[in-house]
Amino acid sequence: MAKRLGLCFAVLALAPLARGQQRPSAIALVPAADWQLVSSRTSDVDAVRELGGDPAIEREYGVEALEVRSYRLESTSVEVGVEATPDASTAFGLFTYYRTEQMAPISGMPLAALARDVGLLARGRYFFRIPRPAETASKLSDNDLRALMFLLAASHPTGGQNANLPDSLPRNGLILGTEKYLLGPEAARRAIPSFRTDLIGFSQGAEVQMGSYLEAGGGRATVLAITYPTPQIARARFGEMESILGLNQERGPGSVFGKRLASFVIIVMDANSAATAKSLTDAFTLSGRVVENEPYPGDKPITVQLMELIVNNLLFVFILSGIGIGGGLLVFILKRLARKWFPDSPWVEPEDGCLTVLKLT
Repeated sequence: MAKRLGLCFAVLALAPLARGQQRPSAIALVPAADWQLVSSRTSDVDAVRELGGDPAIEREYGVEALEVRSYRLESTSVEVGVEATPDASTAFGLFTYYRTEQMAPISGMPLAALARDVGLLARGRYFFRIPRPAETASKLSDNDLRALMFLLAASHPTGGQNANLPDSLPRNGLILGTEKYLLGPEAARRAIPSFRTDLIGFSQGAEVQMGSYLEAGGGRATVLAITYPTPQIARARFGEMESILGLNQERGPGSVFGKRLASFVIIVMDANSAATAKSLTDAFTLSGRVVENEPYPGDKPITVQLMELIVNNLLFVFILSGIGIGGGLLVFILKRLARKWFPDSPWVEPEDGCLTVLKLT
């Protein structure tokens, strides 16, 4: 719908047609702020420090360069960091890594969050960071920042790339803003400093989803859902965790619980009891699903992609036509050679051809 209608700012609704009260009212769907793109420049990943990011984390998620765009609203300017990642899942990972509990989600815009000092947005394979410095905080309202984020989202359609994002953790008891998708040891060390991240096995293709859950007594338990490429790798890693961490042995504070489900390993830390840990691990079940890996279509406009599709179809038709014509010529040549070399063969037609007559009368 966004592709066809573009950015919508307000909808007019007529009040009941009562006598003397036929006045229209406006219901704001997206804050109407006239943001203008002023400039854009490409920088090294290290420049993300100026926008509140961490170059080591960005590189771990596959970011190779940083685009810094300057947007202006009246007399106020804001710099927006645009990071192109390898795919939608890595952009999602950056969004979850930097999101905090203090950030509020934006209604009507998935994978978007806003705090007093920064806004975050993941759109397809792009990750956006919109810092709001203290000197501009009084000039820009939350509605102004939301309007800019809607503008950014509308300018980068996902094209269905978010369909293959990781499944969400169980929602019951999950603290909003604590869910993270970790793809490397650097992000894991900072997100879960109390866990031996060398046991995870990122070098073997491990991926981690983590989140904090509220417990009955008011405490918090941290859950790690680790995904491995094969059940064999998961079995070996889980065995190593069992021997080193002493899984499922209630020793008071610091006890670690866990279980393996095929190619998944579920770890629970900081639980107040084994029963609480079991209830969290039991929330994870296996279900079969086939996910198709689709190549990223690139940043080409939809018209260019349609033209390429038409040209490719025409080439395919020409190839089929060439095969048909070439096959016909080959049959003609073979028949000519057969008449020359095997003139008495019953399979060779005479020069003047033959006609089959059905004597039905």
